[in-house]
Amino acid sequence: MSHPRITLIAGPTASGKSRLAMTLAAQTGAVIVNADSQQLYADLRVLSARPSAADELEADHRLYGVADAAEAWSVGRWSRAALDLLADLRDRPVILVGGTGLYFTALTKGLADIPAVPVEVRDQVEAALDAEGETVFRLRLAGLDPAAADRIEAGDRQRLIRAMSVADHTGRALSDWTAETTPLLAPGSWTGLVVEPDRAALYANCDLRVAQMIEQGALDEVRALTARNLDPALPAMKAVGVRELATHLSGETALDEAIDATRQATRNYAKRQLTWFRNQTPDWRRA
Repeated sequence: MSHPRITLIAGPTASGKSRLAMTLAAQTGAVIVNADSQQLYADLRVLSARPSAADELEADHRLYGVADAAEAWSVGRWSRAALDLLADLRDRPVILVGGTGLYFTALTKGLADIPAVPVEVRDQVEAALDAEGETVFRLRLAGLDPAAADRIEAGDRQRLIRAMSVADHTGRALSDWTAETTPLLAPGSWTGLVVEPDRAALYANCDLRVAQMIEQGALDEVRALTARNLDPALPAMKAVGVRELATHLSGETALDEAIDATRQATRNYAKRQLTWFRNQTPDWRRA
């Protein structure tokens, strides 16, 4: 039986997944395709720990640093770019590697074509959650979208608000929208692997990663980015480390405080990624 030509490697930041992709590419001649939302942006080479210039010479890398920080790449836009690449590379093995769970969900489960929810609707729903409390809010959601009310974990404000906002705006349950999705990759065409290190080791790697970023010019990268006065809601401006290091550059915090805050934010991000992949990819192999 032939091995699927598409390999998906997912995992939290600082887990070693890019190194694993490099090893596999050296063995198979595969093209490495970025599946990390932060590594899309040219302005975030250091903060996103993008592959080095030497790594990019050693193996064929695609979709790294292809977007400007002023752009907002959605899951849909990345998916279209990735599918176009897979079509172009149909005669070669491909490794998609990254830490953005929604990208892998789009590939393996599909994207729901849900109408955009206006900001004012979302704000009203958030205000209702704050006023009612989660118990009452969840009971009300259960009347509109029982599957979502049952599925969403306690305290997960973001998903509660999302489910209620979609139900309010579209008149249809988010669960019904997502049930209609079709995987972008054909079943059997791919194999999935999650790099899941011991949590203590992962957090130590996160701290080491931040120290390396500071040495490699993270402050200069954030200085250049903030000098552009871009909309703070843009994805690149919300990358881990941007806000934390910008507070030092603006004189609000000492450098040590900013570095500690970046370490904590990085560990928190890694923890969220670990939780996502455990919940969303239980049947993938682990490394």
